[in-house]
Amino acid sequence: MNKACAGFVGLMVATIFTGIAAAAEGADRPRLYTNESYVEDVTWTASAPLSDTKAMFAYVLESLPNSVKVYPTENYFYFYFYNNGTRYAGNIRLDAMDRDEGKLYFAYYADLTEAKKKTDVVYIALGKADGVTVEKLKRLVYRISYGQKSVVFSLNDISNAVPPADKLGPDENFLGPIFDESAIRFFLVYNKKLKIFHYILDETMKPSDEYFPSMRTERILIGRRTGFAFYRDHRLNRKILIGVSKANVGANNYLDGPFDQLPDNFIEGNELREAIIEVEPSLAGKIDRLGHFTDGDRYLINPYTYYRTEEDLYPFDRCAASKKIRREKYYTCFVAKAPEDDDAPAVPTPLLKQSSKTNRKGNK
Repeated sequence: MNKACAGFVGLMVATIFTGIAAAAEGADRPRLYTNESYVEDVTWTASAPLSDTKAMFAYVLESLPNSVKVYPTENYFYFYFYNNGTRYAGNIRLDAMDRDEGKLYFAYYADLTEAKKKTDVVYIALGKADGVTVEKLKRLVYRISYGQKSVVFSLNDISNAVPPADKLGPDENFLGPIFDESAIRFFLVYNKKLKIFHYILDETMKPSDEYFPSMRTERILIGRRTGFAFYRDHRLNRKILIGVSKANVGANNYLDGPFDQLPDNFIEGNELREAIIEVEPSLAGKIDRLGHFTDGDRYLINPYTYYRTEEDLYPFDRCAASKKIRREKYYTCFVAKAPEDDDAPAVPTPLLKQSSKTNRKGNK
């Protein structure tokens, strides 16, 4: 590693440990972020080895403390850094399907913004042949080593998170708990009668967002931090996710919705695959038990809409409150069908029709 790269790594290591120390010293108070540290990061002149994938992996691993927590339930450990004034984002992923075989996935790219929504992604699978070892220490705990550096990755064990009895209807199956990278927890639910999915807000834990009612109806609640929009169910004591900010989806940031944080570690057997095939029978024989296609993409579960303004959310309330909707079709009011015009808001639909793939490579 050259001196410039070593200096870059040294700065980032110091920054990480300074933040950890600051958090430890003031554990009873919120962590403070300053413009000073932001300015120093974006004006730092040392460059990361962006053209050398393994050197980049070494930089990321060496910048981490000896142990880290992976919160999102699709097992992505996200990071970002600034290089010559540009923010880069990336992740290390321990996929539930092959991490026990000693594999991981590493990605990084110039971060997306509203001004620039396309960027080249460096994406690579790494394993023993590359000098990278992935060692399972115990359930949901792995040690990743490369060169002289080893880091223990503890995956988020929320296997005890289950919805209370009053959160599920008689036709619904609970598929598993989700911890989104936004720090919001959900219950993934499948309605086997209507063949639709819902993300239900997990309210068994202290909320990590503040929810305020929309201007037109108190049935619609919107997160002040995340922008996640929920509908207060008329029938059950729960909140159903109906919308995610379209700006966040375009930027592919931490607030783009839970479609990419499914409960992989907690799905038993083939129940997710069977539910997907019930929704789209043409996928029989084309997806694995977690909904992956052979090309690495994954079936997209996003019954919610991408909204720009509160007005885009009001059709959900009109549908749910309408006397014209047959009682047995009530929950289809919380499944959105995307219009052909990308700029038009999605509308509730009695049938779940959506794109069957979502790209998994280099997510965030």
